[in-house]
Amino acid sequence: MNQMTETLSALPLIGMIRDGGWTMWLIAALSVLTLTVVLWKLWSLWRLGVWGGRHSRRAIQLWSEGRWREAMAEVRGRPSARARVVQAAIGTTLDPAFDEKAAREETARVARQALYRSREGLRALELIATIAPLLGLLGTVLGMIAAFQVLQSSGNQADPSDLAGGIWVALLTTAAGMAVAIPAGVALSWFESISDRLQADLEDLATRVFVAAPRALSRPEPQADEDWQRQAAE
Repeated sequence: MNQMTETLSALPLIGMIRDGGWTMWLIAALSVLTLTVVLWKLWSLWRLGVWGGRHSRRAIQLWSEGRWREAMAEVRGRPSARARVVQAAIGTTLDPAFDEKAAREETARVARQALYRSREGLRALELIATIAPLLGLLGTVLGMIAAFQVLQSSGNQADPSDLAGGIWVALLTTAAGMAVAIPAGVALSWFESISDRLQADLEDLATRVFVAAPRALSRPEPQADEDWQRQAAE
């Protein structure tokens, strides 16, 4: 155990964190948190199917052709956000218990839930991108104060190398804070662009369902989809 501790202490990264003081430890914790949030967010978006949409587009095509049973079968049970919104739009349109206004409101509710899930965790990345450089600056200011206190106490016998070493360690926290904040900001912008694109796709899919409803329902009068009725009742 002692040998492992000595080995870790000898690593350059661990040494820099130790020399940087408590602010460096906080910045290191933020870096681990950033990586965790990014990996979790990638997994969450993958489960939402934000990079898919083939089944939803196929369902819209079938719906426009009046093949509403096949359209519902194309998206039924699929966990992706697009499929759930298309299923809600078609299901409520077919359900006589919903008028057009109620169908649009129910579809909007499902879409809002999907968008909320797509934006989970973004506040954490935004917070990290904001406070990481501030922590680095705080560490630098505290380090500079300590370095000049040493210089003052040394009087005429001050060694410039001691001052330079103190300043180097102090500036290390600023660099570390920026090194954490920049990837967090980039990841935040990328995830926000994915969420914005998903929102545009959901609005487009729902609109296409309702616009094509008169043509789709001009075929033999459909009965409300049983699966959708059961979901609405729940």
